[in-house]
Amino acid sequence: MKNIEIEPMDADAFAEFGDVIECSRGVPTTINEGMCQRFSDLANLAHDSSGRLGVSIFRSRLRTLPYELDLVERHPLGPQAFLPMDGEAFLVTVARDVGGSPGHPRAFLTQRWTGVNIRRNAWHGVLTPLSGTGLFWVVDWIGESGNLIEHRWPEVWIVGEECI
Repeated sequence: MKNIEIEPMDADAFAEFGDVIECSRGVPTTINEGMCQRFSDLANLAHDSSGRLGVSIFRSRLRTLPYELDLVERHPLGPQAFLPMDGEAFLVTVARDVGGSPGHPRAFLTQRWTGVNIRRNAWHGVLTPLSGTGLFWVVDWIGESGNLIEHRWPEVWIVGEECI
């Protein structure tokens, strides 16, 4: 088994894999007669034109640390944005592409009330909530073509508890 330390979610460190979705990343516009702030365009949702973007709800089982990571996936036709409905922090695992396969994985722990947008074709682990309800709003590519490539490592990576 190989170990992975958990990094706190940082927009710059995560940028090669996607976008951090949180109010502190945008400049608000006041709307609704001054009663609401809008934080616009917080994620790049570029996608293949053979499908469309859709909003789904995912219900995931809660996971525990240390977490055993053996499977990652990527979606070549569009991104996936994950927004926790209960505002709880969650674990995000990602890996650089190395010749069509995932390289050394990294693990990030989001802040409360923070979502992520995993870029199109970026290797990432499955949805990994550590607390809360496990309910997420998900914005992703919907279409007829195959949009899932999975990779299972022959050896398990152990994601630790350093940032909890």
